[in-house]
Amino acid sequence: MSLLPELRYPSVPELVAAARAVAARRPDLCAVQEVGFSRAGRPLHLLSMGHARRAVLVVAGAHANEPAGGSTLLALAHRVLDERRLRADTSWHFLLCADPDGASLHVTPAPRSLLDYHLGFFRPAGPEQPEWSPSVLPPDRLPPETRALTAVIDTLRPYLQVTLHGTDLGGSWVQLTRDVPGLAEPFGKSAAELHIPVETGASDAAGWAVSGPGVRVMPSPGAGAAYPSMPDDARHSTWYHAHRYGGLTAVVEVPMWASDLVDDPAPHPAPAAAIRRLARRLLSDAREVELVLADALPRLAGADGPLLRAAKWGLSLVPGLAADWMHTPPADTTMAYVGSVDAFGRRLPLRTAAMLLRVLRQADDRAAPQLERLVAAWSESFARRFRARWVPLDHQAEHQSRTVVAAARHARELDA
Repeated sequence: MSLLPELRYPSVPELVAAARAVAARRPDLCAVQEVGFSRAGRPLHLLSMGHARRAVLVVAGAHANEPAGGSTLLALAHRVLDERRLRADTSWHFLLCADPDGASLHVTPAPRSLLDYHLGFFRPAGPEQPEWSPSVLPPDRLPPETRALTAVIDTLRPYLQVTLHGTDLGGSWVQLTRDVPGLAEPFGKSAAELHIPVETGASDAAGWAVSGPGVRVMPSPGAGAAYPSMPDDARHSTWYHAHRYGGLTAVVEVPMWASDLVDDPAPHPAPAAAIRRLARRLLSDAREVELVLADALPRLAGADGPLLRAAKWGLSLVPGLAADWMHTPPADTTMAYVGSVDAFGRRLPLRTAAMLLRVLRQADDRAAPQLERLVAAWSESFARRFRARWVPLDHQAEHQSRTVVAAARHARELDA
């Protein structure tokens, strides 16, 4: 639930203040410490509870545009403090925000609509994302946020790392770096109780093993990637860093807006044709943004901030991804999977347009109105196509919290 006076996502300073308040309740049990600094010099804070050697690490804020994790982290911290059984022989550690610089640039703490959400949107380019950077950068060029996160993992050696993620529109699902038998049942029960759809065909997990509805297990590091063109392969991310100590990572996704179209397991009648059509639309939409960027770029001399870098990065992914989609999809392609591809194909150009719009507005550039119309139209079309309905913030946090506790319990059985 929200621990703030109003229902909105907490800022990083509010997260730190709330964590210090939690620690002040039990200074014998809790501590807040700085574990590193961002590229801009912002501190990264870790809230620790308990002194047991067996550890769970919970990471929030790895993606700036997925703010539900902060609310979940605070709800979890209070639950662990109040429920002694959760910390009987396990210490809990909460990285409050893995990317405070990114969080400072995503400025929609209480979005009223998908348009409102996108008008303040920010998600860094892949090399600047703490969890993803090891998949696209050599070790000697990793950002300080990544080095801080891996140092925390090296120190704690957690049997379970949980990283709290989210999606703008869709359903809830879990990604595992190693199977956790039994997790799918409590995960699905929680989603049903809170009226959150389970995303059964997430395109991010194409070809991955299914542990249960909405629970996918990532392939081994040597296996082929679902989309060969995508540079940010999850198997080279910080999610696998816990494996060197015998641990594993669970990535818990929760939607801001739900769509009941993402859990349809029925076979799609013509998946190849549908996905080719979606690939063509992706290329067409991205081209509209590229034309605006090409026109405005000469007037943006010297502009190379994180928003522009992220927009360019997003556009650079489009040709390869569209080519990947053009290949014949697997024979068992479901309605849910094609729907997930549809959503992703809308999401990528919309996000790049939204970030470029912020750049153009800051420069008072004449091309801004054109992008304003695109962002508004695409946001409305996205919401209408998937029948978006807001998931109450306390439901987002409660579902993630329940799933984390269930993952800790079931992964503990593997660790015994």
